[in-house]
Amino acid sequence: MTSTEAGARLEVAERAVTNEPRPHYRRDRSKRPLPVKIIVGVLLVAFTALFIYPFIWLISASFKPRGEVFDNKIIPDTFTLENYVRVWQEAPLALWIFNTVLVTVLAATAVTISSAMVAWGFAYFRFKGRGPLFGVVLATMMLPGAVTMVPVFLIWNQLGQVGTLTPLWAQNIFGSAFYIFLLRQFFLGLPRDIFEAARVDGASNWRMFSRIAVPLCRPALIVTLIFEFQASWTNLMAPLIYLRDSDTFTVPRGLKAMLDQFGFGGNWNWEIVVTASVITTIPMIILFFLAQRHFVEGIATTGVKG
Repeated sequence: MTSTEAGARLEVAERAVTNEPRPHYRRDRSKRPLPVKIIVGVLLVAFTALFIYPFIWLISASFKPRGEVFDNKIIPDTFTLENYVRVWQEAPLALWIFNTVLVTVLAATAVTISSAMVAWGFAYFRFKGRGPLFGVVLATMMLPGAVTMVPVFLIWNQLGQVGTLTPLWAQNIFGSAFYIFLLRQFFLGLPRDIFEAARVDGASNWRMFSRIAVPLCRPALIVTLIFEFQASWTNLMAPLIYLRDSDTFTVPRGLKAMLDQFGFGGNWNWEIVVTASVITTIPMIILFFLAQRHFVEGIATTGVKG
């Protein structure tokens, strides 16, 4: 199959998948009476304010001196940037952010690629025992993390990787049961005729996966990438188990160390902890706004196709 033909088939497939009639609820929502619209708007604003208030309080507290951190005023009486200066002086925050970015990028990329390949296998190929084998994969989601914590630690210890960043991302190479299930449901929603036509034209399994399935599955892949990025960025348990040296700390492990140093033991420097929390939260907020459209699209499309 030439590249022109492949591009034409891909375009037809995208139109077949994405050009669906809009749901009727959009038209129905525009016909709501004005009082109902006002009530819904007020409730949405109230819930938005309720959920966003903790973060606004956190940002406000980061600009207050120590004595005013817990005064519950959104607008500080005394505005100061000293807390941000002290955070960069007291801890290697830039190094912790770099370690976290490295771990999250590797973990998210590894689990997205591996889970997509496994999900494609379960969705496309027909082989004996496919159903029971997929059930075994799903059953692994029922295992509590504490059950496998000690054996996995012993394995990494035998490999000499305890104290390094490798255990925080390398196990994602083997995929995740949840993401495999999510992507398989999306793959099952793709028209099978596309792949049969590509097979007739001589396309290999890898070519069908990489040139047809993956582009059509892009929203679901982005959702998987964002989910794992968020999970790895906020992961505290694994760094607590595997990391020893402060030079290898990730952001959550570094915040725990700062909390031990400045939040307990009589040295109550909560303004430092609060300010460090704000700095480490900003990258996730930026990521969400940059990928918001793909995130919503992926969730909605996955639900329709599932």
